[in-house]
Amino acid sequence: MSAQPGPRQGYHHGDLRSALLDAGLRLLRARSVDDLSLRELAREVGVSAAAIYRHFPDKNALMAALAVEGLERLGQAQRRAMRAAGGGKAGFLASGMAYVRFAVDHPALFRLVYSAAQQCDPLDAQLDSVSSALRGLRQDIEALMPADAPPAERKAAALHAWALVHGLAQLMLDGQIPIDWRLVERVLSRVSLD
Repeated sequence: MSAQPGPRQGYHHGDLRSALLDAGLRLLRARSVDDLSLRELAREVGVSAAAIYRHFPDKNALMAALAVEGLERLGQAQRRAMRAAGGGKAGFLASGMAYVRFAVDHPALFRLVYSAAQQCDPLDAQLDSVSSALRGLRQDIEALMPADAPPAERKAAALHAWALVHGLAQLMLDGQIPIDWRLVERVLSRVSLD
């Protein structure tokens, strides 16, 4: 005599939201945001397409979450580079190099991060409300500039540093300049915070 099958258990993934974000980040290494589909992401994770909608109401919501995760990973890469270089001006240079390297290594994610950015001035926002990448930039500027530097000068220095690394990254991604790490280091080492 065989036992009757019990009621079918629902699919349980554990942390499906994290799995979807991890899979999305992996897929963005090989394709553009426009080429990333929710169905493909569902197949990658091993769930039905409908399961994605429990965590993200549409593709835009998923892309926004991937952008936030990408910006956090950029900030982590910069902090690791800063620490490995021993902080100070050498660490600031290493952080800038890490920014450009992240863009080159993750072009689709980098473009997504900044195409999904909120329309605000993160250099004026409360420090705890900005990404770890921008928080690190502002903290580095604070630590490296003279103590009596006025806030407007600190903001200008932060914007200068950000514009420089972002511009270099974009020029490389757009094929306008070659990927030449010695050149990037020479350009970034010209930043003066005195």
